Amino acid sequence: MGMTADNTAMKQQDLGLNLSKRRTRKAVFLDEMNLVVPWAELLALIAPHAPRAKTGRPPFELETMLRIHFVQQWFGLSDLAMEEALFETALYREFVGLSSVGSEVQWNRKPA
Repeated sequence: MGMTADNTAMKQQDLGLNLSKRRTRKAVFLDEMNLVVPWAELLALIAPHAPRAKTGRPPFELETMLRIHFVQQWFGLSDLAMEEALFETALYREFVGLSSVGSEVQWNRKPA
């Protein structure tokens, strides 16, 4: 009982699935949080207390770090899990404002 591609095989279109345009619950949630969290006000509150690096690699932007912190809290991610999620998940990179994450990105963590 073989199925031919022409007539009996189910296709994504036949099922009403358009996976390239489907919005996940996480994407919807992050869009909503982008609208309701008062980012500018929070940044104004924490900016005077943010450390300023004078040597070494330049730090991430303050807004990027704030957004990373929120994503960690919302989805229960440790620092290591967040780092991996930024490498693997374009949705998180987009939300926190990182266009790409290279191998040079390392979190400060204690050696094992």
